[in-house]
Amino acid sequence: MYRILKKDGNAKRAELTTVHGTVQTPVFMNVGTAAAVKGAVAASDLEEIGTQVELSNTYHLHVRPGDRVVKKLGGLHKFMSWDKPILTDSGGFQVFSLASLRKIKEEGVYFHSHVDGRKIFMGPEESMQIQSNLASTIAMAFDECAPALAERDYVERSVARTTRWLERCRAEMKRLNELPDTINRRQLLFGINQGAVFADIRIAHARQIAEMDLDGYAIGGLAVGETHEEMYHIIEETVPYLPEDKPTYLMGVGTPANILEAVDRGVDFFDCVYPSRNGRHGHLYTNCGKINLFNAKYELDDRPIEEGCRCPACRRYSRAYIRHLLKAKEMLGMRLCVLHNLYFYNTMMTEIRAAIEEGRYGAYKKEKLERVNIKPHG
Repeated sequence: MYRILKKDGNAKRAELTTVHGTVQTPVFMNVGTAAAVKGAVAASDLEEIGTQVELSNTYHLHVRPGDRVVKKLGGLHKFMSWDKPILTDSGGFQVFSLASLRKIKEEGVYFHSHVDGRKIFMGPEESMQIQSNLASTIAMAFDECAPALAERDYVERSVARTTRWLERCRAEMKRLNELPDTINRRQLLFGINQGAVFADIRIAHARQIAEMDLDGYAIGGLAVGETHEEMYHIIEETVPYLPEDKPTYLMGVGTPANILEAVDRGVDFFDCVYPSRNGRHGHLYTNCGKINLFNAKYELDDRPIEEGCRCPACRRYSRAYIRHLLKAKEMLGMRLCVLHNLYFYNTMMTEIRAAIEEGRYGAYKKEKLERVNIKPHG
């Protein structure tokens, strides 16, 4: 059940109750593609840094270790020792990102595995079956993520197919949730709005899928080549046509600034690999802009990454030490940086929720944007 607790303009402060606990929104989901956040981050670490939802990838887990293996081991929660909500994406984005390895047809998509080259077929039913085997809290519908700058004719055909696939996903999810051997028979299904940068296609698709009464709705196919202004415009145009009484999820976005702008336009679920990926390369988020620990000026810097930060890295270690670890290619360096960045994101979401509750989101957004957009130093 999804319940809006407070609104401040279009910004929503809400909660989603699931079989694995209640999610306070707006929320940033920490990305653990293969059932782990890259950078040696354990489930216990995710708890410590305030993670609410972990996100894993259907395609990658199907390829390795195999969703049937995960089911035999009791489902993804038991497999990775994480008892809070998990969202699994559908594999649809891999249709886009593995373009050289796939062929799209009405029945689904034919892949060649990026791991060993073996042939894989995934359609709506297969995606739902894999996600049911994984037993995630929230399953994403199987869709095609058309390139943001694709031709209109292609986008129209792609969106029509995504809608047909969504109907098949819904029917298969219903069937699976009624089977006696299904691990999570209360698995939720989120549909995905597509349409590239064509606002009228987006709106028409939003209206169409809103009638399906799904558990939540995502906006997909953004942050894949269009400008920030185009992305914000599409969000602004699309969100009003998605059900306000259901969660709205902006897939794969983004920077702190992207999140702040999207919350202001009614979005309340986010995910992105930026904090973990940047962390592994020594690029760290602070309230005074981003810093690059590889820079020589941090060699003798005995301060924490950010003064006052309560993440596991900042509570104990200096910039100089973490820089040394990174230069020496010690895994601990990457781990501490990833933990800091995820803590920064999770803490920002806590601040966002508080600002909406107190009716001061506009002021908070302005101040935070000024701080995070400071020209990266070092």
